[in-house]
Amino acid sequence: MGAVDSQTRQLKFVIVGHVDHGKSTLIGRLLYDTDSLPPSKMEEIRTASAQLGHDVEFSYVMDNLEEERSQRVTIDTAQIQFRTPQSEYVIIDAPGHRQFIRNMVTGASEAEAAVFIVDAAGGVREQTRRHAYVLAMLGIEQVIVVINKMDLVGWSQERFQQVSGELTSFLGQLGITPLLVIPASAKLGDNVAKPSTNMPWCTGAILIDSLAQLRRRRRPQQLPLRLPIQDRYELDGKKILLGRIDTGTIRTGEEVLFLPSGVKAEVASIEVFLQDRTGAEAGESIGLTLRGDEPIGRGEVACPTDAPAAVSGRFRASVFWLSNDAFRMGEQLKLRCATQQVPCTIERIERLTDSSTLELIAQDARQMAATQVGHVVIRTERPIAVEPFAQTPELGRFVLTRGHDAAAGGIITETKG
Repeated sequence: MGAVDSQTRQLKFVIVGHVDHGKSTLIGRLLYDTDSLPPSKMEEIRTASAQLGHDVEFSYVMDNLEEERSQRVTIDTAQIQFRTPQSEYVIIDAPGHRQFIRNMVTGASEAEAAVFIVDAAGGVREQTRRHAYVLAMLGIEQVIVVINKMDLVGWSQERFQQVSGELTSFLGQLGITPLLVIPASAKLGDNVAKPSTNMPWCTGAILIDSLAQLRRRRRPQQLPLRLPIQDRYELDGKKILLGRIDTGTIRTGEEVLFLPSGVKAEVASIEVFLQDRTGAEAGESIGLTLRGDEPIGRGEVACPTDAPAAVSGRFRASVFWLSNDAFRMGEQLKLRCATQQVPCTIERIERLTDSSTLELIAQDARQMAATQVGHVVIRTERPIAVEPFAQTPELGRFVLTRGHDAAAGGIITETKG
């Protein structure tokens, strides 16, 4: 396998589709065909498959527990790396329907693209449409469609065109145009990393080559500094702030603005274990000290003084309701955005949408049920640092909780509600 430039940033994409349409098998096949599996793992897969009397099951790559194998159920969420001679990738897989929805809307996965997999025999299902809605809601426009299990429909071009047409039509209603639609069999390897000999009518690109067409987002280092503060502690007389830089860079000697408090302070030092540092960039977890004794702690966000985030206590958002217990107007919730946490209320549900049919359920609704999407106005008990999701995902993505349970996930669409 050819070398990949060490400076090439990994591209993250999510595997999307109905729970039994072959996502884990596709992932296993990609890893196997790109020589990304260690020999010991391949032997483990063969042994587990033989014990259950099956052919090699590539879905076992994603199964970490013996009981999952015996039940033939994949329940874990995983991020796994593989590489081709051209690039490096991270696959995000949330096998269950609820896991996918929860992880996507609460920010557990930060995909730049999606591979949308649909069973050629089963066709487009309600979950398929719901997942498509979430992709559109999160602004994931780069989508490759894989019509899987073509071997189960006799490699039929007619069936491929039927399923492809139904899904691309639905995606089109959401403003998504797939880069490619590929007929495939993940189990047999057709059109995954090698062209299929079973579908002479198909002359398009295979999946592994189509991934090279995906574009990476603007590097987060090039965006303004956004550093949510996670904690503050004292060590050897130093008062150290801890956090992970979401975007931008920070250097000693520069003045930063902390929001929502509005405190300005000069960075005295950057603390990284066993390293002498004068700067840090997006993706790094660091400690920093300030000149003076400013009362900064968890929930503040460090920004450049000339490019601050917005501070608002009222904003518009799209909310995907996750809880089986419906939301009713007047109920108080807690909003978590980055490291900020604040009580809030939903002032108004301007529109309520069915996430699988795109139908308008109601205007000025009084409640939201599971899997419904509300276009709402939220008021927080006090102002917080926020930005539209399209501008800064880290400050535009939030979770609404009841007690300790995540009841909904959402994205901010407008900071002045």
